[in-house]
Amino acid sequence: MENDAATLYCPNENCQAANPLTHKFCQRCSTPLPKNYLWAVVDGPSVGSPGEILADRYLVLDKFVLLDTKPGLLALTPELDNLQIPKAYLRLIPYRLHVPQLYGVLFVGEGTEHREILLLEKPPLLVDDTIQQVHLCSELTTAWRDATSMRQLNWLWQIAHLWQPLTSEGVASSLLDSYILRVEGSLVRLLDLRFDVATSPELPELGEFWQQLVSDAKPAIAEFVDQVSLSLIQGKMNSSEQLIGVLDRGLAGLGRSQTPTIQIITKTDTGPSRQRNEDACSPPSGTLVSKPPQPTALAIVCDGIGGHEGGNVASNLAIETIQQQVQQLTKVPYDHIDPSLLLDDLEKAVAIANDKISQRNDAENRQGRQRMGTTLVMALPVAHEMYITHVGDSRAYWITRHGCYQVTLDDDVASREVRLGYAIYREAVQQSAAGSLVQALGMGSSTSLHPTSGRFMLDEDAVFLLTSDGLSDFDRVEECWETEILPILLGETNIVNVADRLVEIANTKNGHDNVTVALVHYQVQYWEPEITIKAVIPESYSPKTVDLPSRATDTTLLGSPNHKTQVIPEKEPVKTRQLPLQWIVPLIFVIAAGALGFFVKQLRSPSGILPIVSNPTPTENPTIEAIPTARSLANLSPGWVIKTNKEIPLGNNQSLPRGTFLEVIQKKSNPQPASGDFSVSMRVCANKSTQSSANTNNPAVIISVPQNPKPLPATVLLNLSQLRSFGVSVLQSDVPNPCRTVTQPPVTQPTDNNPT
Repeated sequence: MENDAATLYCPNENCQAANPLTHKFCQRCSTPLPKNYLWAVVDGPSVGSPGEILADRYLVLDKFVLLDTKPGLLALTPELDNLQIPKAYLRLIPYRLHVPQLYGVLFVGEGTEHREILLLEKPPLLVDDTIQQVHLCSELTTAWRDATSMRQLNWLWQIAHLWQPLTSEGVASSLLDSYILRVEGSLVRLLDLRFDVATSPELPELGEFWQQLVSDAKPAIAEFVDQVSLSLIQGKMNSSEQLIGVLDRGLAGLGRSQTPTIQIITKTDTGPSRQRNEDACSPPSGTLVSKPPQPTALAIVCDGIGGHEGGNVASNLAIETIQQQVQQLTKVPYDHIDPSLLLDDLEKAVAIANDKISQRNDAENRQGRQRMGTTLVMALPVAHEMYITHVGDSRAYWITRHGCYQVTLDDDVASREVRLGYAIYREAVQQSAAGSLVQALGMGSSTSLHPTSGRFMLDEDAVFLLTSDGLSDFDRVEECWETEILPILLGETNIVNVADRLVEIANTKNGHDNVTVALVHYQVQYWEPEITIKAVIPESYSPKTVDLPSRATDTTLLGSPNHKTQVIPEKEPVKTRQLPLQWIVPLIFVIAAGALGFFVKQLRSPSGILPIVSNPTPTENPTIEAIPTARSLANLSPGWVIKTNKEIPLGNNQSLPRGTFLEVIQKKSNPQPASGDFSVSMRVCANKSTQSSANTNNPAVIISVPQNPKPLPATVLLNLSQLRSFGVSVLQSDVPNPCRTVTQPPVTQPTDNNPT
C-alpha cells in the first residue's frame, strides 16, 4: 500500500534528497532511485503493520515484505561469526537465481523482547511500483497445472540441480515446502531457506513430493513424472546426478517439439576516456548473425587487461582460440552430446585460450602487472539450452518478460569473501580492492584456472546480454533493462538498435572504460507433443566424467552458472579420462569404414554370401559398455535381420513370402541422396514356416528347411522406401537371430532383377 508520509531518499551521498515513493529518479539530482524490496524472516504472524516504518528506514508493505527507504546506506549486521543461519545464504550465492541473498539484519525490541530479523533481497515478488503493491509469486504446486510440459520438466530439473548444494548446507527441506517453493516464469525461486531438522531429507522424500504433481502433469509427461517419482521413492535412483541425467533425456525428447530462432549482434567502442580499445567480441562488432541459416550461433565478449602492454592482443587471441575450439565441438550432432561433457569441453577450450596467452607472456618475459590477460564471457545456444562460460568480471544477464537476472558471479575479491561466508555482498563491495580480479585468462597456467560454466533450459523467449564492465559498472544494466532491452521481447524494437543504445548509455553514464556488448535473442515456438515421453531409469549408475554435485560448493548449476570448486582449490577433482567430443565423429567414420571393408571382402568370397558364424560373445572389452539402441529402418545396419509381414513381389514370377527373414549385408547410396532413400542388399535366410521345432530344448538354434515352391534368390536388393511400404519388421538385438542357422537352405544365384 502507498504511504503518503513515507519518502525514498536519494542514494547519492552528496544529495540524499527525499522523494515520493513513486519516483524513479531523484527530483533534485536525477540519480536513479533503487527500490529494494525485502523479505523478512521472522517467527510470528508478521513483521509489522502495513505502513509502519521500522528502524527509521524500512517501510512495511505486507506481513513480511519491506521497502528500504534509504537504499544508499548499508544495513546493520552483527558479527557473522555469531550468526550461523546467514552463512548458508552466503555460501549459496552462486545459486542466487533461486536463493535470495542476505541484505542485512533488522533489530527489533529491547531486552528479552529483542529480536534479530533476517532481511533477504530480491525475493520472488511481483511488484507494482506505481502504488507499492506487492504479491508473492505463485507456488510451484499452484502454477504447475497451467504450465507446458516443457516448463514442468524444467522446474523439476532445476530442483534436481539444487538438491545436492542445499543438502550440503543442511537446507534441502526448502525444496519440499510448497509455500517456500515459488516460480517466477520459468525460474524456480525460494522465499527463504528452511533448515533441516536432525537429518537432511533423502531422495525418496523428494519422490513423494513430486508424486503429488503427477495428476496435474501434462499428458506428454504424466507417465514420465510418475516413473521418476516412483523410482525415487523405491530407491532405484540414489543420487541427484542420476536424477538429472534422466530429466535431461526427458527434456531432450520434449525439445524436439520446440523450434528456436536465434539472432546475435555485437558492438564494441573505445569510449570517451581511453586511447585504445582493449575489448574484443565475436561475431565482429556490428555483425548480425542468425540461426538458421547459420549452423552455429556463438557470442563472446572479452575485456583485455594490460593497457598498451597488450590487453587487446590477449582479448583477440582468446576470441580466435575459443572460436576454433567451439567450431570443433559443434560438429557433433546435438543428440550425441552429453551436456556435462560439453560443459567440460567448453572449460577446456577456455583453458587452451588461457595457455596460449600465458605462453605468449612467458615468451616475451612478461612478469607481474606487465602480463597481458583478458576476461571472457560466452554464450552458446544448443537446441533448447543456453551454455554460458565465463572468467573474470565480464557478465551475462538473462532477460525475460519476468525480470533481469545476472547469471554470472564476478571473479573478484568481494564475491570470494561472500562465497567463503565472511561478508554480506553489500558490505564486501565497499571494501578496498573489492573489485580486484582473483582470476583472468593469461595470468598463469590453466592448472590454476577455474572457469565457471553452466546451462539454462529455455522454454520461453529470452535475451541474453553479455557485457564488459564498461556497461555493467554502477548497476547500469539493472537500471535500463526494462526500458531498453525488454522492448525486444515485446516486439517494439530490434537488437541492432538496442546494442547501439546500450553502448551510448555506457559512454554517457559511465564513460570510464571501453565497452562491449553482445545480445543473443532467443525466440521459441513450442507445441505440446502428441507422443508420450517415458523415463529410462538405468539399472545401475556410474558417475560421468564431470561430477557436478561434487563441484557444487562453489557453483551454480541450474539454469545456472555452475561449478567452481573453490577459488583456490587445495586439490583438483579426480576425473575419468574420456575421449574429447571432437574425436568421436572421426572415430565413428573409421569404425564404419572398417566394417564396410569387412563385408565387401566377405561378399567377394567364393560362396558369394557371408560365412555363417555363431552369435558373438557379448562385451569382449569389459571396460566399454554399450547402451542398446532400439533397431528400426531409420538406423538400419549390416548384420541386422528383417522379417517380412506380407508377400513382397520381386519380378520374374518370384516373391518373398510373408514371414521371410532377410539379413542386411550393406546399405548402398541412392543416386539422389537428397531424397533420404537408399538401397539395402540383403541375404535371404528362411521363411518362418520352415522353422522346425526339432530342437525344442534350445530355441536359439533354428533348423531351416526350404519349403517355398519356387526357389528363393540368395540375395535381394530393395530400396528403403519399398521396405517401409511393405511394412517389414526389424528384429531387436535381444531376439535370437534366425539367420545364424545350423542347416542352410540351398544357395541360388541372384536373379537379374535382384543383383547383389
